[in-house]
Order: sequence, then C-alpha cells, then structure tokens
Amino acid sequence: MKTLSLFVISFLAISGLNAQAGHSPNDGHNHGTVVTQAATDDILKLKETEFDFAKIPQGKPVYHTFEIINTGKTALKLDNVSATCGCTTPEWSREEIAPGATAKIKVGYNAAAEGVFEKFITITYNTNQTKQIKIKGTVWKAPEGSAPANASIDLLKKQSF
Repeated sequence: MKTLSLFVISFLAISGLNAQAGHSPNDGHNHGTVVTQAATDDILKLKETEFDFAKIPQGKPVYHTFEIINTGKTALKLDNVSATCGCTTPEWSREEIAPGATAKIKVGYNAAAEGVFEKFITITYNTNQTKQIKIKGTVWKAPEGSAPANASIDLLKKQSF
C-alpha cells in the first residue's frame, strides 16, 4: 500500500513539473493564439459609472451627462446605448471617438412614478463589448393643487403706506 501511494505521489509530482516546463515558440507544437495584454485592455473608460439624483419632484424630467474616454490606440464606436425601460432616455453621438478623445452620453429620466428608482443603461461598443452605467434616486410626490393661501400676503395687500 505504501509503495502504491509513493508511486502515485511521484507520478503526480513529475507530471506537474512537466506541465510547468516552458516551450519555445518554434518547438513544433501549436500553442494556440497568444493574447497580449493590450488586446484585452478595455478602451472605454467611464469617469463615473453611477449617478444619484437624490430627491427629485414627480413629473419633472431630470438629466445627467456621463463622460467617456477612449483610452485605446484605435477609434471607439458606440454601437448602442439602451435603457431598461422607456422612462430612461439616453442620447449619444454616433460619431467615432478618436484615441484619447472624450464623448458624452446624456441620460434623461422621466420622474412620473413616486418612490425609489434605480435604472441601468447598457453601452454597447466596438461591436460586442458592453459596459453598464446606473442612475438612481427618489421621486417625491408634488402636492396636489395650488399652494395654500398666505395670510401675511393678504395683510400686506390691505396696508396702505
């Protein structure tokens, strides 16, 4: 039993060492495509990924502009910017963004429903890459009707100076 255990441990150790041994690029083996770090870097950088409107009045649309930067060495194309519902409306330029340049995505929210909200906007760029940004806040219900009468104003109107 000890001999079998020693044999299995030795075999695993030797196999592990062989797997760690490097191969030269021209050793006759196909090692697949080498992915460099630059190819996997994300070229779309967001200055912020979330914006909190805090408390906003019901029935008043609000807007926030997110800024993006192309940190890559090639042009960046925003293919689509989509929201999770019709109450959130993103606007963006369809023009390519040059390397090192910035662009803006304006996101509007129609505060029709009272309460807490959290909406996600998906940015699709360079055909198949995506990022998400988020807006959130609380919609407070505006009072119904006009403001209550102010007795002090009525008193001032009656005064003659």
